Amino acid sequence: MNKRKIINDPLYGFISITSDLIFDIIETPVFQRLRRINQMGLADFVYPGALHTRFHHALGAMHLMGRTLDNLRDKGHSISAEEYEAALLAILLHDIGHGPFSHSLEQILLPGTSHEELSVLLMQQLNEQFDGALDMTLQMFTGQYQRPFFHQLIASQLDVDRLDYLNRDSFFTGVSEGTIGAERIIKLLDLADDHLVVEEKGVYSVEHFLNARRLMYWQVYLHKTGLAADIMLAAIMQRARKLLAAGSLTEPEHLLYFLVAERSGSSPDNEWLARFSQLDDHDIWAALKQWQHHEDRILAYLCRSFLHRRLFKISLTNQPDEQAYNHHKQRLLTEGVSNEELPYLLHTGEISNAAYIHTSKTIKMLRKNGEVVNIDEATDLPNIKAMSRIVRKHYLCWAKHIDFT
Repeated sequence: MNKRKIINDPLYGFISITSDLIFDIIETPVFQRLRRINQMGLADFVYPGALHTRFHHALGAMHLMGRTLDNLRDKGHSISAEEYEAALLAILLHDIGHGPFSHSLEQILLPGTSHEELSVLLMQQLNEQFDGALDMTLQMFTGQYQRPFFHQLIASQLDVDRLDYLNRDSFFTGVSEGTIGAERIIKLLDLADDHLVVEEKGVYSVEHFLNARRLMYWQVYLHKTGLAADIMLAAIMQRARKLLAAGSLTEPEHLLYFLVAERSGSSPDNEWLARFSQLDDHDIWAALKQWQHHEDRILAYLCRSFLHRRLFKISLTNQPDEQAYNHHKQRLLTEGVSNEELPYLLHTGEISNAAYIHTSKTIKMLRKNGEVVNIDEATDLPNIKAMSRIVRKHYLCWAKHIDFT
């Protein structure tokens, strides 16, 4: 069987599968599950075109990793065939630990465990299945490989993951502000002592990249309507968890397994991982369709509202709005909502946006004289300094029209 396939991608044209091992990994059920995980969670509630999947993104990131490694080789840096394949596999599998709707339910199904940790556990299982073929891949992914730039290309503030998802999410949402010159950035990447750097002439491309990321967060990833949808979905799962604990929710069993209170916060075991590898967006939709007819009026109301896109109202402010909170609390209580039901219909919290974090995995710039400096130390780049400031906003989210019938 010919495993050197070509995949047509709307952003890059043809993406090549360059080795038998990569093809075999893509063919595994745990990777194919990514076809059923939406890349942008519930963003299609705002941008109807945002229906691309983690599968699309993983292949695109792998393609950009190949382009980047080819560029570094062209600049005279030695990268072995084994390292090349391991790096492609590391970025291909970097999101394999995502659960249904990506980030929307990440801390609901297993509080305290990130999708990156789950990715490592699933990669370890694949490594056993393929007789240790992913040893170097795991070292690169976890930052234990002796050449740091491989991990920096996988997970840093200027990695191929971000290069792909910004352009891909911009393309499928139609938000042009997120478009970046990924090819130019890749061409201007270099190495200094096996650490990733950007050539000095690429500094403005990086500034545009950071600004595009900042705009995409406010305009897309943290869009208040999408945030309201996330809050509603989380409230549904929290209500389902409470009903499960009370013995009044029994189906669907494969989803309820993740809502057992005693299991929350515990480390994933083999059974958990096996069940998780079967879970995707379709399971959540099926549960919502089933629960909309449940006898519990809060669960049924939330599911009906979510399915019919009757989303909660939401406001963003610079400071918590206690007066508005008390107003909506009193209104809901007056409309017959009990104190026990109130937390599912009225929510407060905080969101933040930091395009560039100065103290974490800083982007390094290679000056023409060979000096390596943090990119925000460039004297004529005040915008990058400004983007390193974390901007926080407070939200108030509430059910506007209560209809329990």
